[in-house]
Amino acid sequence: MADAAQRLQSLFAQVLDGPLPVRIRAWDGSQAGPPGAPTLVVRNRRALRRLLWKPGELGLARAWVAGDLDIEGDLYATLDLLSGLIWERGEDARTLAQALREPEVRAAVRELVRLAGSPLPPAPPREETRSPRRHLHTKRTDRRAISHHYDVGNDFYEIVLGPSMVYSCAYWPAPDATLEQAQHDKLELVCRKLDLKPGQRLLDVGCGWGSMAVHAAREHGVSVIGITLSQEQAAYARKRVADEGLTDMVEIRVQDYRDVPDGPYDAISSIGMAEHVGADRYLEYAATLFDLLKPGGRLLNHQIARRPQRDETAYRVDAFIDSYVFPDGELQPVGSTVALLERAGFEVRDVESIREHYALTLRRWVARLEADWARAVQLTSPGRARVWRLYMAASALAFERNRIGVNQVLAVRTPESGTSGMPLRARTWGVPAAD
Repeated sequence: MADAAQRLQSLFAQVLDGPLPVRIRAWDGSQAGPPGAPTLVVRNRRALRRLLWKPGELGLARAWVAGDLDIEGDLYATLDLLSGLIWERGEDARTLAQALREPEVRAAVRELVRLAGSPLPPAPPREETRSPRRHLHTKRTDRRAISHHYDVGNDFYEIVLGPSMVYSCAYWPAPDATLEQAQHDKLELVCRKLDLKPGQRLLDVGCGWGSMAVHAAREHGVSVIGITLSQEQAAYARKRVADEGLTDMVEIRVQDYRDVPDGPYDAISSIGMAEHVGADRYLEYAATLFDLLKPGGRLLNHQIARRPQRDETAYRVDAFIDSYVFPDGELQPVGSTVALLERAGFEVRDVESIREHYALTLRRWVARLEADWARAVQLTSPGRARVWRLYMAASALAFERNRIGVNQVLAVRTPESGTSGMPLRARTWGVPAAD
């Protein structure tokens, strides 16, 4: 008798202390759960073994990446329904131990073990990084982490990001604008906040595929040094610079920000890079950029932020993102970022939250990936494409629900005279807005 789905619904309700708000379709063809709800497809028993050996987010991530679990229906709605029951519970060993004290939970787990079959743990998907979880952020470990994330193939990123090849939050004049227009507006916003002028020198830290460097040189006449740790990004950016006829204005280097020898610069942009720096290294990062600026020079730091916790020592890096997306990536509250920039000597002049803009950006990236799914799989792997689909969709929801945010922090290396060079009304950046 095909009844695996009903058994799973009952067992998960006991373990999670509440019913799953989605339907389940199991490997034996059985289905159970709320009619009309999105469907969680358990393709084989291996999915259960992954959950039993790694309860919580990492076990679910492994099952998803390997294709043992799938979702039919609205991906965003399903993730939203499941987030409170599963992902937001985390993998706190104390919580799991407390739950296992309940006789009915222990009985449910024993039944899951029987239903899962073979007691041996499945091997992690090959897309999972094997780097240690110590977050040392040495030059070597940072280089390895960046390579894992960015050296996936430029053709794959072209599918997701589109012609602009900007891998950070766009700045939307209206929700129905094109992705290319919104990314253009973001680059222009950064340039105007930095008050770039012809003949100045700009350092673009974490330059990606060269979009900011090209835009700043072409539209504002500045000389740009762009640095990245990704060989593939650098090769793409150099070709792009050459195609634009900007080789006399833009230089792309494979270089760590700690190794830049040729300051001072008039301005520094750091867009979507500081998330890789790490909490223990952040003051060093801020001080390094401060030293690379001329007195009166400006820094535009564009960075994702998490919500602060009552006990900051309890913060743990997200297991799925650490294992599959951004190894060694760390988020911190925007208040911590501002404080560390000030400790390094900067005067922080403007903080702008553009949280909703990132949700719009991520949904466009997901749509692009889904529209060219077969080619994305061909260029990478089924598992890698599944990583990106889940990561971007879940991140869009996190921005929409204010679980994480993104901020542009404008800071100045204000000289001893106190003359910052900032206008009295700083928010007149001149970027067109929606009517």
